Amino acid sequence: MKVGLALGSGSARGWAHFGVIRELRALGVSIDIVCGTSVGALVGAALASGNEEAMAEWVARLGWTDVVALMDVSLRGGALQGDKVVEYCAEHFFADRFEALQLPFACVATELSSGREVWLREGLLAPALRASIALPGMFQPQRLGGHWLVDGGLVNPVPVSLCRALGADVVIAVELGAGRATRHMRKAPPFREKPVEPERSGWTEQMKERFLSWVGASSLFDWVDAREAADEIPTLGAVLATSINIMQTRIARARLAGDPPDVLIQPRLTEFSILDFHRGKEAIEEGVAATRRVRAQIEAVLDGF
Repeated sequence: MKVGLALGSGSARGWAHFGVIRELRALGVSIDIVCGTSVGALVGAALASGNEEAMAEWVARLGWTDVVALMDVSLRGGALQGDKVVEYCAEHFFADRFEALQLPFACVATELSSGREVWLREGLLAPALRASIALPGMFQPQRLGGHWLVDGGLVNPVPVSLCRALGADVVIAVELGAGRATRHMRKAPPFREKPVEPERSGWTEQMKERFLSWVGASSLFDWVDAREAADEIPTLGAVLATSINIMQTRIARARLAGDPPDVLIQPRLTEFSILDFHRGKEAIEEGVAATRRVRAQIEAVLDGF
C-alpha cells in the first residue's frame, strides 16, 4: 500500500502542512508519495528532500524582519519577484533536482496562455517550485519550458488527482481554504502585530512602506485583510486576495467532490491572511490539531488496506 499526501495551496496558511506531517509521523503513517500546489509544493519539496523538520523549525522562528527581508519588490508581472524565498529554501532545504529527491514528488502550475494544468516532476526543482507559487498579482510568472507558468491553485488547489497518478493507493489531502472564501472582505477586530525588534524597526517599517506604496495600500493588513469601512473602495490587494480565495475555494470544492481523497484534513485558519508568514508556529500547531481531529478516520482507512 502506498500513501500519498496532497498538500494544498493557501499562502501563509500553508505552514500548517508542517504540523500535519509531524502528526502523521507521530501516528506512524508512512508517506510514500507527496504532491503539492503553491505553498504546498514548497512544503512537499522539503518533505521529499528529507528536510521538513529543519524547514519547520526555520518557519517557527520567522519574524516580521525576516519576512520583509525575503520580499523582492517588483513592478513587472507581480508585486514581488518571488525569487528570494525560493532561493533561500533551495539552498537550505531542497534537493537540486526532482531526480535527487527521497520520495516521488510533483507539483502543479498553470500555463498562463492556455489555462491548462501543468504537472512538474522532472529537472531542476527550484524553477518548478517558483512556477507553482506564482500567485497572480503577488509573484511574477515563471518562464519554464518555453511557457509562462503561474500558481497551480488556479486549476488544482489540492492535487489529489496528481497523487493518484503517481501511484498512491490512499490519498490524505490537506485543504487550507475552509471558511476563507470571503474572509478578506468581512469586518474583523484589530490585528495585533507581532512586535518588531527595536533596533531594526526603522528599516523594517521603511521596507514595508515602500512595498505597500507600490500596491496602493495604507497598511500591510489593509492589503491582505481589507479591514477598511464597508463604504470605502477596497484596496487592490484586498480585491485580488478575496477574488483568488473565492476562486480557489470553489475550484477545490469541485475537484474534491469529483475526486475525493480517502482522508481530508482541514486546518482552521480563518484569521490568517495571505502574508502572515511570521505566524508559522501558530499554523504548525493548528496543523497538528487538525490531524488529530481526524485520527480515527486515518486509522480506519489505513486498517482497511
